[in-house]
Parts: sequence; C-alpha cells; structure tokens
Amino acid sequence: METNATTTNAEAAPLTKPLERRMDLALAIADLEKETDVRLKRIGKNIKMPGFRPGKVPANIVKQQYGDQARYEAMNEALEKAFGETVKVQALRVAGQPSIEPKTSESTTHMEFSAVFEVYPEIKLGELKDVEIERPVLEVGAAEMDSTLAVLRKQRVRYEPVDRAAASGDRVTIDFLGKKDGVPFQGGQANDYPFVLGEGAMLADFENAVLGLKAGETKSFEMTFPADYSAKELAGQAVNFEITVKEVREAILPEIDADFAKALGVEDGDIAKMSAEIEANLKREVKKRLHGRVKDQVMQALLKANPIDVPNALVEMEIQRLMQSARQDMEQRGGVKMKDFPMQREWFVDQAKRRVSLGLILSEIVKVNELHAKADQIKTIVEETAQSYEHPEEVIRWYYAQPQRLAEIEGVAIEDNVVAWALSSARVVDKTVAFDELMGHKA
Repeated sequence: METNATTTNAEAAPLTKPLERRMDLALAIADLEKETDVRLKRIGKNIKMPGFRPGKVPANIVKQQYGDQARYEAMNEALEKAFGETVKVQALRVAGQPSIEPKTSESTTHMEFSAVFEVYPEIKLGELKDVEIERPVLEVGAAEMDSTLAVLRKQRVRYEPVDRAAASGDRVTIDFLGKKDGVPFQGGQANDYPFVLGEGAMLADFENAVLGLKAGETKSFEMTFPADYSAKELAGQAVNFEITVKEVREAILPEIDADFAKALGVEDGDIAKMSAEIEANLKREVKKRLHGRVKDQVMQALLKANPIDVPNALVEMEIQRLMQSARQDMEQRGGVKMKDFPMQREWFVDQAKRRVSLGLILSEIVKVNELHAKADQIKTIVEETAQSYEHPEEVIRWYYAQPQRLAEIEGVAIEDNVVAWALSSARVVDKTVAFDELMGHKA
C-alpha cells in the first residue's frame, strides 16, 4: 500500500520524561479510503453469506458488515509503516511499543495522530580507574577439608536415646503449653515436638529452660518475647511456659570409614578416593562462590559508575517476566494452589530496574570493548559445569543438543568477560574471606 503518510515533526520531540518522545503523524484520507476498498474487495471474494453464492455478496452489504474492520486494519498498517519509516530516517532506537492517539484536526484531506514512545538511553561509559573493587580470596587447604567433612558427617548424624540431662547438641522431644495472663495463646502449644538444642530452632530463653532436664521431668518458667518478634501480638510480652521432656537423644556422628565413603557415592568405599572427590568438588564450589561474589562487586561498581535513565517500557516488561517466574517457582514449590497467588507489582520494581540498567550497561561495554563470547570459552564452561554430575559426557551432549541451552552459557561467558575487563580497569583489593562464612555454615 502506498499511503501518503507523513510526519508533521521533523524530529521526535522530547517530553517531560528523559527518554520519552512525541512524533506527529498524518495519513492521507484518500489513500486510506483506497486501501479500505481494496481490503473490502478481498473480503467480498472470500466470505460466505446465506442467500448469496461465494464471492457474489453485494459490495454495499460487505461494506456495511466489514467496513469498520477494514478501515481500522488499513489505518493501523499505514500508521505502523509511517512510524517505522520515520524512526528509521531519524535513526531512533525505540524501546517498547508506541502509544498512538488521534489528534483533533480541521483538515479535510488528512487524519492526524500523535505517537508517544520511549527511546533507549545514550550510554557514555564511565571510567573505572578510580573505582575500588574488593575481590574475595580463599585457598582450600586441610582446615577447609576438615570443616567440609564435619558438615558431611553432621548431615548424616543419627540420634540415640540417653538417660541423662539434655545438653547442647541433643535432640529433645517435648510437650509445651504457653500462657499469657493465664490464658493459652495461639501457637503456644504442641505435643511431641522435636528440636535440636543449640541450633536456634527455638528462642534462646526457651532452649535454656530445657537444658539440664531429663526425660519425664517437667518445668515451668517465665520468659519475655523479643521486641521484634514476628508475631506482633506477642512481641515484648511476658508469658509463662510449662514444658515436659518426653525424650532426650544424643547425636552420633558416623565414622570416616568405608561405609561413610559408600554413603557419599564411592562404590568401593575407598577413603582416599572419597577425599579426592570431596576436595575436587569443594574447590569447584569455592571457585564458583568467590566468582559470584566478585561478580556482584563488579556489577555494583558498573551501576555506580554508569548512572542511566531506563525506559519504563523495558522495566515493565521485566517486572512481568519476574512476576511470571516467581509464580511458576511458587507453583513448583507449593503446588497448583499457588498459581493464583496475588503478586504485587511493587515487589519487583527495584529488581527490574536494576536488571534493565545492567543489561543496557553490559551491552554497551561488550560492544565497545569487543567482549563477545568465544566458542572455546563456552566449551570450557560447559565442561566445568558437567564435572559436578555423575555422567559429565551426558550433560555436555545435553547442552550441545539445543542452541538455546548454549545461549545461556554464552551469556555466562560474556558476563565473565565483563568481570575480567572490569577487574583489569579498576583498583582491585584482595580480601581473604572466612571459609564458613563463604559456604554459609552455621557457627
């Protein structure tokens, strides 16, 4: 369709928002009517209507029934074409879809419209030479291996009944009843309730009251809930508890022997082989966590060095994507009943803005510094990822079976390139990180 569509603005005009622009468009009414007639003739050749042979429906009836639809489609196509051509001429990078509204006009030859849209920001990358980035470092040695073995043993602990007073580390089973002003309160009662002393499952004052009691013993005590307690009606309130210890069990950790090795997947029970596998896995995990932390440091530094305005259209798209992802995650964890959980848009605004900002900044850094992923990088990341699985070769084949899976790895490789570039450009300060803190082990 050769529609005489023009822009009445030579340039897209800025509005009050930094990235928002307005463009005035005009469509020739005569050309619009011609295209509408073309569409109506096409419709008339294909529609079936009772009382008429196919393709023989009178033009006035076709126009009466389909005229508005044909005109609407012709107008939308003409506006889309006019907008696209003008954007191309002016070399504008449009973010999202334009909002096009008709304008009041006295013209008898043209219909006038106003298109409001957003453009991508122009990014001038900031210098990193004066930016300090803290890089966490940690060498895996004997102490880290001992700590990891301790965690693995604790994960496989068993509890045996004992006839003695409860001590820290024991698992106790109790009945308890809590009262406030002599009246039981909600959530303050349970029977046969098990927990491990010293792990923080209960408030410290409550655990201290259980310490030293034997199975069959009962105790009453008063305690005050913390001022910041999650149940607001109990926060800062004094209550009375009565507890009865039903059972005390002490922790029995497994010995580091062939059975322990077999429990960790070493079929022949070889302890040396087990230790080698633990060390290899531990080094991989430490490397991954260190890299994750330094990447967070780099991304924060890039955001600070490159403050930009972000298109609201892109932020809104990211909010919707995050909401959908969260809903799917909740459904997987909580079942179908969670699929209609009422998501609040506000929960995701800050995260969406951060992700969009980083995406735009990283894209510019990659383009300017030619940091695109290379095939050997992608291959290395796939192979390293596969090593944590029982059959690495199957995982490698899985990644290479579909392009979209490799695209995810390509994104990881590009981020790695950006991190390496940023560390070479900024002032890097190495800081030793504690192993337990890095791995999230409880004290």
